Amino acid sequence: MRIIIAGGHGKIALRLEERLKSGAVGLVRNPAHVADIEAIGAEAVVCDLERASVEEVAAIAAGADAVVFAAGAGPGSGAARKDTVDRAASVLLADAAERAGVRRFVQVSSMGAGRPPQGGDEVWAAYIKAKTEAEEDLRARDLDWTILRPGRLTDEPGTGLVRLAPEVPPGAVPRDDVAAVIAALLEAPGTVRRTLELVSGDTPIKTAIGTE
Repeated sequence: MRIIIAGGHGKIALRLEERLKSGAVGLVRNPAHVADIEAIGAEAVVCDLERASVEEVAAIAAGADAVVFAAGAGPGSGAARKDTVDRAASVLLADAAERAGVRRFVQVSSMGAGRPPQGGDEVWAAYIKAKTEAEEDLRARDLDWTILRPGRLTDEPGTGLVRLAPEVPPGAVPRDDVAAVIAALLEAPGTVRRTLELVSGDTPIKTAIGTE
């Protein structure tokens, strides 16, 4: 499989690329990040999704089996970049997938999307708004999409045990397990057109997804 991963140098994306190895193509904005992706056995392409055209991204996606949107403006970014990255870049990638004929699209969203923001400041509210609007855009498309909403992300070692359902109680989940779930979703046609929330739990990933 050839999988295009937006946000290729992010913490979840790097873990996913390490799993997929030569099948992964990480899109990065900073050329200095190419070496990190190549060092784990994946391919890297410099592509700034805040500036690229649909045609440019579609050319990269041509012939791919799936795309994964794992990009995010990240900590320290303001409300404006929550919109240009967390919403607009996802819309751009979906436009490009349609143009390139790539049907499978896994979007990494966030628990809290789809609801009014709970607590936080204006930047948090802008983040939830951006994720919600990115989800709504994707659901309106004729793509084989799956939306994944992880809970609070940690760098603890993955356990391979999760709770995955359309709605789960708030909780945390290691980035290792998020990457493992994405990899499994890519090979799980039964999850198409589903929105799934993810936290740590006691169910093996393949069982939770329904592939075992």
